[in-house]
Amino acid sequence: MNAPAKTSKLIKGASGDWEVVIGLEVHAQVSSKAKLFSGASTEFGGEPNSHVSLVDAAMPGMLPVINEECVKQAIRTGLGLKARINLKSVFDRKNYFYPDLPQGYQISQYKSPIVGEGEAMVDMPGGETVHVGIERLHLEQDAGKSLHDQHPSMSFVDLNRSGVALMEIVSKPDLRSADDAKAYVGKLRTILRYLGTCDGDMEKGSLRADVNVSVRRPGEPLGTRCEIKNVNSIRFIGQAIEHEARRQIGILEDGGKIDQETRLFDPGKGETRSMRNKEEAHDYRYFPDPDLLPLEFDQAYVDELKAHLPELPDEKKARFVRDFGLSAYDAGVLVSERATADYFEAVAKGRDAKLAANWVINELFGRLNKEGKDIAASPITAERLAAILDLIAEGTISGKIAKDLFEICWSEGGDPRAIVEARGLKQVTDTGAIAKVVDEIVAANPEKVAQAKTNEKLLGWFVGQVMKSSGGKVNPQAVNDLLRKKLGI
Repeated sequence: MNAPAKTSKLIKGASGDWEVVIGLEVHAQVSSKAKLFSGASTEFGGEPNSHVSLVDAAMPGMLPVINEECVKQAIRTGLGLKARINLKSVFDRKNYFYPDLPQGYQISQYKSPIVGEGEAMVDMPGGETVHVGIERLHLEQDAGKSLHDQHPSMSFVDLNRSGVALMEIVSKPDLRSADDAKAYVGKLRTILRYLGTCDGDMEKGSLRADVNVSVRRPGEPLGTRCEIKNVNSIRFIGQAIEHEARRQIGILEDGGKIDQETRLFDPGKGETRSMRNKEEAHDYRYFPDPDLLPLEFDQAYVDELKAHLPELPDEKKARFVRDFGLSAYDAGVLVSERATADYFEAVAKGRDAKLAANWVINELFGRLNKEGKDIAASPITAERLAAILDLIAEGTISGKIAKDLFEICWSEGGDPRAIVEARGLKQVTDTGAIAKVVDEIVAANPEKVAQAKTNEKLLGWFVGQVMKSSGGKVNPQAVNDLLRKKLGI
């Protein structure tokens, strides 16, 4: 609870060190075909106001009906966060007026949410694990969207998002740096995607965060916080925290005080600006929604959902380390997306798992990143990469030829074995043919031969020359053995 920050996470001010304290309220759009209280479509990108039912438009006499799939998705998410599932929860009306909120209130959950306390474990690049407490997860409906740039004198309203189900996941103030916060949101998004409860697409607004930031001297009580609303990318979350922390430190070091307020982040300027003071904030007048009964289910209902959860990132990572002998870092990279983990497992099955991880992380990911593609769009399927590794293991091709083969498969497609046959890429294993090349290289470099007899490291130079002379088509180990014999090393 409110653990002190490591010294490396402290921010240096003009008058000493400061600690930043961060809590996040992440809004995740529930993956479901229909909205939370109506049958209207949740599909992204429709014509304005084309996915709007009479309930979403708040026509008189329309009553909300709970979408059970959204309830199941919230429970699955709670289970994925190792959180307490509340068998009874209540929907409340949160009252405020806004043009894109047709009802004049938002149906949300206040004192009795569907999910209580949980925890997320976040692995940082340096090897540290940050434990982030989850305060609660509640279900609520999204508002519509006001468009202010379509007409010089009017604002337009699109209600397609109105009534879409959101999960608000509220963290405890356990984060102590912008990097912690970015890694936490990344981990949360990974968990949601594994569970299939939110697609995590921040560009489409499926995942966005309200960021609470305060600063204090190390060991002192919590400072006054400011809330930065609706930040829609992990990179922007980091930038908003960095700027806001330094802004608050500057005010405090100048003898001022922090006003509790709501702010917005301007990505163009990389800074936050005031939206409204807390004194002007609405009194939401929460009360239980009279149109909706309390939401109740039994433990058997929760247990049935739990029994069908997929293997989650932390468990998968531990299994990759245990069963495949991978480093924690490599395993963490491979499980960051479910599709990536599945791809790796298909390649590694029955093969050298460390070699498979090396090829997936370095060759495949490197190429995908370079071309801005995700693994689903990879021209090289798991079966084709597995075939390349089999050819290496059999001694049919060398590591160098394998990289050339990877390039051909990426650019042109095709079966790796057929390509090796058709293009004559097979590794030369005939010791007579290799010995001939070795003899030529040795005869041409008498000085190097003399040096190699006293310095074994020079053997690598000879191996390189033979490989170069043969176009990389000879077996490096066979070359090494022949050279040792020839030079008497």
